[in-house]
Amino acid sequence: MIDIHCHILPGIDDGARTIEDSLKMAEQAVAEGISKVIATPHHQNGKYINEKNSIFQCVNQLNVQLEEKHIPLTVLPGQESRIYGELVQDYIDDKVMSLNNTGKYVFIEFPSNQVPRYSEQLLFDIQAQGLIPIIVHPERNVKFIENPDLLYNFVNKGALTQVTAGSLTGKFGKKINKFSLDLIHASLTHVIASDAHNVSGRNFFMTEAIDLIKKDFGIDTLYLLLDNAQAIADGIVCFKEPPEKITRKKFLGIF
Repeated sequence: MIDIHCHILPGIDDGARTIEDSLKMAEQAVAEGISKVIATPHHQNGKYINEKNSIFQCVNQLNVQLEEKHIPLTVLPGQESRIYGELVQDYIDDKVMSLNNTGKYVFIEFPSNQVPRYSEQLLFDIQAQGLIPIIVHPERNVKFIENPDLLYNFVNKGALTQVTAGSLTGKFGKKINKFSLDLIHASLTHVIASDAHNVSGRNFFMTEAIDLIKKDFGIDTLYLLLDNAQAIADGIVCFKEPPEKITRKKFLGIF
């Protein structure tokens, strides 16, 4: 199994702080059946800047440590870029990188409480470069929860989305849990990943999420989500069902 979203690189964002933390995360990943992770440090989120070349160096250093410690996990390069206006130009200038450097998929993170007005145009511009944007953890965005049609519009125009395992298992609360399940029902998400930051509160939770998906949605949906993770790492086409709109029930009367 591959986990395409993980903050395992030490000391460069709010994930692993030290190499020891990274090794503990690696051991936990292996225990959950994960053989490869894409390291996706934060970039341009107002606090951290992690450009392409520096990420390669960190990934290479961690893989050496994993080999020396005989931990059977391979780390691949990636990046979690917060949406910003110069993102496409920075990709052209080799500062923003695609997942596993395949030139196919790029992570886009939205602020937790807004969807910038230029988002639709930027997602279009990204696709004009031959890239496919993957919106990470949309289930944790207040605006998407309030107005799912915003996300439907982006997916209908070619974007993919990634739901976090911890969201599916209730680690971020009931509202986010329900919206995560709604996204799967409506074919508005295409892959699950851990977004793991440590081995305590922000753990992997992939095994738990897989069990839930298999139970609630069936083995075919589970395989679709897992196979898409491998496709993303390989830079090949993901499988997508036609997206559906999430309907919000409106209740009238006095409560």
